[in-house]
Amino acid sequence: MGSGPARTPCPRRLMTTRHLYLARHGAADAFGRLTGIGHQQAGLLGERLAGVPIDAVWHSPLPRAAASAHELARHLPNVPVAEAAELIDHVPYVPSTAETPPSWAGFFDGYDEAEAASGQKLAEALVARFAKVPETTAQGTRRDTHEVLVTHAYPIAWLVRHALDAPPARWLGLNSANTALTVIEYRDGLPPTIVMFNDMSHLPTGLRWTGFPESIRP
Repeated sequence: MGSGPARTPCPRRLMTTRHLYLARHGAADAFGRLTGIGHQQAGLLGERLAGVPIDAVWHSPLPRAAASAHELARHLPNVPVAEAAELIDHVPYVPSTAETPPSWAGFFDGYDEAEAASGQKLAEALVARFAKVPETTAQGTRRDTHEVLVTHAYPIAWLVRHALDAPPARWLGLNSANTALTVIEYRDGLPPTIVMFNDMSHLPTGLRWTGFPESIRP
């Protein structure tokens, strides 16, 4: 059986990529202040990211996230650190009764329509600002960007849910440990790529899984 004409390989189009490194703040006390363990966790995350060409570190306005961002940035010389209001801790979507898993029953009882709408507006602003490819510069060019977002478990869950194009209620149950690393990449013409989720390999055993309920963990 004869073979057809040889196909000429299509040239690979170079795609500009936005790399987001998402991290929950370090362990905090009941007043929302970073603990000694939280400082250690944030520092170890900074050491892990030291080999990456980070362009900026963004953090939630809350003190535990701001302190974590500045702690990890000590390992990223000359990288700017700035607050981003969209990263604040918030409930991004209040599910209907039918969408709510039994284990979450009662959690949303205190949320009225105004609070739900405010949370959803913040979630939309978060996606609009960060979940997209790099913007074109004034010179008409684009380049890969690498940004660290120090935030909270719920905003991370919302960005992961968005990247997967999952139903809005699917953010429920996507928890992140303190300073665990989640990486998402955004390119033109392709769905977002989740490179890793809740990775704690930069933390020693004794510093892992804080922020999760007590249980046996691998």
